[in-house]
Amino acid sequence: MAKQAGVITLNGKVGRLSFYKTKDGYLAREKGGVSKSRIMNDARFARTRENLKEFADNATSAKLFRDALRPVIAKIGDRRLNLRITQVMMKVLQSDLVNNRGERMVRAGDWSLLKDLELNAASSLGSTLFLEISFADSPSSWGVSIPAFVPTDFVALPKGATHLRITATGVGLDFTTGGRTVQTVNSGLLPVIDPALAISLSVDKALVPGTHRAECGIRPDGQWQ
Repeated sequence: MAKQAGVITLNGKVGRLSFYKTKDGYLAREKGGVSKSRIMNDARFARTRENLKEFADNATSAKLFRDALRPVIAKIGDRRLNLRITQVMMKVLQSDLVNNRGERMVRAGDWSLLKDLELNAASSLGSTLFLEISFADSPSSWGVSIPAFVPTDFVALPKGATHLRITATGVGLDFTTGGRTVQTVNSGLLPVIDPALAISLSVDKALVPGTHRAECGIRPDGQWQ
């Protein structure tokens, strides 16, 4: 790795050299590696081509999932969320038992692997809502039930909070058309100083059409799982 020592600083490519700026100063390196044409045609790179194809499907599927969740994750400041979604989607792809390696797809994998994916690792559901939560999955809906509770005792409330709201969200994805839908139901605003009655929320699956559906969990007062 070459380092520029002169007063002239360059950015970009000059012939086979690439100049770029880093925290250590301006650096330069020579173009190298195997050509794209060889990778795409040489029999010795067959496994590489298989990986590239699966990586592409994973990237497209992860983006569709993120786009469907945009109304939710837009309020979350977790910089590593995209990475976690991409990683779990790759596990789903690798669980595809229908297609051969190189042809595996996220849509054909085991979607139960999405369970327990945290959309906000810095404020997980388990560290925010200290209650026994019951989940139900029927052909027509997803259900969430929470027993009666005292907010100040069972919820990690932000400083100065006066009310909270419990919400549940489901998404539907269509990998063929790229379509996506999202449906959210909530408990309404609950004063933090008053005991809260038992809460039951239900997401109608008919409102989240698609080839794949997923319950994205619940959030108390903006904290997501």
